Amino acid sequence: MGYKPFQSTYYDARMRASPALLRARAPYLVKNTITGFAICTLVIGIYTYTIRAVSQDEFDDVIVPDEPVRRPVQQSTTQAVQQVVDARK
Repeated sequence: MGYKPFQSTYYDARMRASPALLRARAPYLVKNTITGFAICTLVIGIYTYTIRAVSQDEFDDVIVPDEPVRRPVQQSTTQAVQQVVDARK
């Protein structure tokens, strides 16, 4: 005995659309197709515009700083104090 998730008048035992379902969908087929095509066209247009707008950016006016100056490694405080004491002698 097969599992039936729900009983519907629009689907038969093999979960295929019945003629009643096809008749119910028929008036909306053309409108839904046109709406779907319009939405897809809008999305592709926005995507294309965005890619073209971003690819035209030039970064020649951006100042890139040179490599930062590296400071010598600091000595430990005990070594620094020892050097100060030796310098005073």
